[in-house]
Amino acid sequence: METPQKESDSNYSTANDEDSVTHQTPDIEKQPSNTETTSPATEQYPETDLSRGIVGWDGQDDPNNPQNFSTGKKWALLALISAMTLISPLASSMFSPAITYMAAEFKETDETILSFSVSIYLLGYTFGPLLLAPLSEVYGRRIVLSGANWFFVVWQIGCALAQNIETLIVCRLFAGIGGSGCLTLGAGVIADLFPREKRGMATSIWAMGPLIGPVVGPIAGGFLGEQVGWRWVFWLLLIAGGVLAFGVEVLNKETYPSVLIRWKKEKLAKELGRTDLRSAYDLDEEPAPVMEVLARSFKRPVLLFCKSPIVFLLSTYMSLIYGLLYLFFTTISDVFTSQYGFSVGLSGLAYLGIGIGFMSGLMVIALTNDKVMIKLTARNGGKFEPEMRLPMMTFFACVLPISFFWYGWTADKHVFWIVPIIGMFPFGFGMMGVYMPIQTYVIDCYPAYAASANATLTATRSLVGAMLPLAGPAMFNALGLGWGNSLLGFVALAFVPVPIIFTRS
Repeated sequence: METPQKESDSNYSTANDEDSVTHQTPDIEKQPSNTETTSPATEQYPETDLSRGIVGWDGQDDPNNPQNFSTGKKWALLALISAMTLISPLASSMFSPAITYMAAEFKETDETILSFSVSIYLLGYTFGPLLLAPLSEVYGRRIVLSGANWFFVVWQIGCALAQNIETLIVCRLFAGIGGSGCLTLGAGVIADLFPREKRGMATSIWAMGPLIGPVVGPIAGGFLGEQVGWRWVFWLLLIAGGVLAFGVEVLNKETYPSVLIRWKKEKLAKELGRTDLRSAYDLDEEPAPVMEVLARSFKRPVLLFCKSPIVFLLSTYMSLIYGLLYLFFTTISDVFTSQYGFSVGLSGLAYLGIGIGFMSGLMVIALTNDKVMIKLTARNGGKFEPEMRLPMMTFFACVLPISFFWYGWTADKHVFWIVPIIGMFPFGFGMMGVYMPIQTYVIDCYPAYAASANATLTATRSLVGAMLPLAGPAMFNALGLGWGNSLLGFVALAFVPVPIIFTRS
């Protein structure tokens, strides 16, 4: 069975003298850190050679190759997907501040059940990517993304009309499955469209949604729940999601090279009456039934997690950070309503501390990640290694734990409200500096299977993000805000050496 390994931007090379095409068979068991790739200037795309029955691109400058799309078209496609990537994570936390109104209507007093009604959405993020990423690598990005978007939109109706908490929880689970589409497939689209020297900036723009959405959500949700009721949180998500899903349906283009060349092969085979044609992207694969191909694709994210040590470690590290973020979220609204007298709407503004940290970290990474990679590639004799994305992680990993001690003890001692809000800034800043390099690193390692590799990251971090906050109320009730947050800070400190190991391994 074919499974992914870390590889260069093109899995395929075209020999200049013989116009031949070779396919590097992925093998996940090879260690990522041992593989070197050539500079972007030498990248080659497989070309058509009908004399050998091979269908590829019509030259290196073929305008149908997504890598050769105009700059404006590339960024427009990315902007379209990024917009949907903002709405979906928004739904994960937008309901959180309005949960008290829902609890009163349904007469629910169990804090664990109430927390679960929020975090169940992230459980959908765990299952969705494992299904959608493989489907996109068989049928293409566009159709899978469109289907996932509409699935997300439809289940908002169920949430808005729910008459009991059980119905609400089920509907949020299915909404999360659909909402994971843009989070999962965005990495694949970036690999399809952008050469590696531009992926840092592209990933920064696309990743704004998963990090900014959970912060903006409580701010909007707090005011909506207070002014017009908690159900309008879901009606607003329905409207915004529906508009963007329609835009994706109309304006989005297929970008996955393997699928585009397969379509081209089928068209040529029909026009020329030839049955011997093969896609240049499938030369090492024996023709197989669709179900066998799907089964192979469905196994790929799991194999990446189990057989690639670097993916396993990075997934674990990102999951920890993501879980800490949602543990943070379990206390903020309650602290600022009960201890500082904020209204439910105003309590959402407390999330601005993390949000400003996210934006600051995003700008730093967007402006420096590609530059650092290019500089290190030049220093390495023009040979690029994906690990060149990771050096700055060490600095951000050191900044991140500061927030737990600052926020925890200032909130515990009832220090003036602006101080704990400012104390959240280092976490947002540090998390962005950890999250972004990992995301770009995985895309660089597995460009042909970027969606599956990203599905592994998304599924693991979402599972932790869904489950860990359920322990939040009990932990903070037992330890208090000061020691409870300090415990999280010590855990974050214990993981500071991890980026150093990644960089130097």
